[in-house]
Amino acid sequence: MEMMYPIIVLGGLGFLFAVLLSIATEVFAVEVDPKEEAILAALPGANCGGCGYPGCGGLAKAIADGKAPVNACSVGGAASAEKIAEIMGTTAGSTDKQVAVVLCQGDCEKAKDKYKYQGLNDCRAQNVVQGGSKACNYGCLGCGTCKDVCAFGAIEIVDGIAVIDKDKCVACGKCITACPKKIIELVPYKNEYIVKCSSKDAGKDVRSTCTIGCIGCQMCVKACPKEAITFENNLAKIDYSKCINCSICAGKCPTKAIFPGMTKKEQKELEAKKAGIVTEEVKEEVKTEPAKAEAVEETKED
Repeated sequence: MEMMYPIIVLGGLGFLFAVLLSIATEVFAVEVDPKEEAILAALPGANCGGCGYPGCGGLAKAIADGKAPVNACSVGGAASAEKIAEIMGTTAGSTDKQVAVVLCQGDCEKAKDKYKYQGLNDCRAQNVVQGGSKACNYGCLGCGTCKDVCAFGAIEIVDGIAVIDKDKCVACGKCITACPKKIIELVPYKNEYIVKCSSKDAGKDVRSTCTIGCIGCQMCVKACPKEAITFENNLAKIDYSKCINCSICAGKCPTKAIFPGMTKKEQKELEAKKAGIVTEEVKEEVKTEPAKAEAVEETKED
């Protein structure tokens, strides 16, 4: 009988605590806006923080409170925005998909080094040592810090330089924040031509450090039929709202600093063309070249 007393006491205490917890849950319960729960369900759940809020829960609350737009989630894209707009009783509006691009092509072959870095494999750590090993102070250091923070596997290090697969990129912005050189930026997905250089050095200095950098000749500025390219701080810059992807600037650029923002498939097709390998896709493209040329000529005349 004496053995039963501890069991009864513990059982009674357990029951009492359960009742108290149940009451506390009811008394101190925080009401959640049904809209907030519905919005959270419509979000992709990536919790990447690219929207500027602490995870999807933070964004859902901000949208429900009217502090963030319904299309604030770049990962969810248009599909998520439409669902959230329906919940909020509004319209999503039109938003152009954006992707991150590394504005540098100075790989191991094209760019010179000022020293051989031997240390922590992190761009931020290397940047502390005289601005990094690249002779160009604006060049990608290639340690892969941006790759390490990308949760979507969109970044690879190829020949000492970061390359972003635009079909995998969700524009969360984490790579932009992580890059110590600040040479990654968001550009419209549909834009085919990008000045992939960040150097603000004079042309002579660029030539001495990299064979594919912008040398400030301004041939692209003069050639653009839509005046979509400006020149500032020794660097050409494209206004994507004006660019019509006519490719004239890329053709005029003597160093090939203006390069198409391509998918891996498109890059392989371009390489095949250069090698003289004619694929079915290339054949089809050849058929459309005259039409493209006529369109460019008409644009020039306008």
